[in-house]
Amino acid sequence: MNNTLRTFMLLAALTAIFLVAGYVIGGATGALIALVIAGGLNLFSYWNADKIVLRMYGAVEVDESHPEPLIRTYVGDVVEMAQRAGLPRPKIYIIEGEQPNAFATGRNPQNAAVAATVGLLRMLDRREIRGVMAHELAHVRHHDTLTMTVTATIAGAVSALANIGLFFGGDRDRPLGLIGSIALAVLAPVAAAVVQMAISRGREYEADRGGAEISGDPDALASALAKIDGWAHREPNFTAERNPATAQMFIINPLSGEGADNLFSTHPSTRNRIEALRKLAGRPVGAGQVPIVEGPRATAVPTTKDRRKTGPWA
Repeated sequence: MNNTLRTFMLLAALTAIFLVAGYVIGGATGALIALVIAGGLNLFSYWNADKIVLRMYGAVEVDESHPEPLIRTYVGDVVEMAQRAGLPRPKIYIIEGEQPNAFATGRNPQNAAVAATVGLLRMLDRREIRGVMAHELAHVRHHDTLTMTVTATIAGAVSALANIGLFFGGDRDRPLGLIGSIALAVLAPVAAAVVQMAISRGREYEADRGGAEISGDPDALASALAKIDGWAHREPNFTAERNPATAQMFIINPLSGEGADNLFSTHPSTRNRIEALRKLAGRPVGAGQVPIVEGPRATAVPTTKDRRKTGPWA
């Protein structure tokens, strides 16, 4: 019920932003058109947003018959943990890209998909990969994937509509005129992002906790988060940079972004997430074997030129 309420609130807020944008561009008629478009987007996103996101990132479906042992192990671990979590078998994908990252998508557990980048499979060990994918399965179990995929689509549409408003803002007959259109172009995407981010941060903490329960290994997820965060600031994700509305889907922000819990961060601080996982594992904060690594100054992860590529993509 909590996640259902969050989804409803998020869609209502984004739809309201869409209506305001439509009104600024075209008055009452523009608001009515925006309402029709928003309704169509909600319906379209429910059925197709997952396919759009997977295609956007060039995701390739894999299974146990894959010739590479590393990928077969990855698939087998996801299937085993899905069974442990009481979930239907999800579709399993890999994405070409050096940045280590992963996300889940799909409108419900029966139509879920999980994806990991090539970089994630190269740079993490098996325990850490299991921890990451358990986190993504927790999103599926919590029904977060519908929220993530739909909001990515609508938030992107809000930004596009704001740009249209700026382009046609010179018409004096439009409400608020050029000044309103400029304000719309600046404020509408920010408002959509704030609504999106305010809900996504709490969801990540819940998925960390759920993933630790599914894998039975909170330390592995904590270690994976430290490594991923260190590399995410060094290896650009160009698809995410072109489509920033999808950033909140990933386990770690794929954009060069903030490192703390603030209004404009799509994810909680990695340091805070690691400390929460340490507490879950019964470790004192600041103790244990998991280094907290953040940002481009990270030293626990080798530099790019010193990295030794391993696995089937070397």
